[in-house]
Amino acid sequence: MIDDLLKEKSKTRYWLAKEIGMQYHNLCKLADNKTESIKFDLLHLICTALECTPNDIFDYK
Repeated sequence: MIDDLLKEKSKTRYWLAKEIGMQYHNLCKLADNKTESIKFDLLHLICTALECTPNDIFDYK
C-alpha cells in the first residue's frame, strides 16, 4: 500500500527512504511486506512524509 500512496504523489521509494532517513533496502522490505514489525516512530515518519494515516498504509485481513 506504500507503493500506491507513492504513485498517487508521483514519488519513489528512493525519495521516501531519503525523506525519512531509512536505508533504501529496508524500506523495500517494508513496502514488499517482508517485515514482521514496524516501530511507531518510523510509522509516524512515513505517515508524515506521505501525508496519510496508518489506516492508509495497512490492510488488515
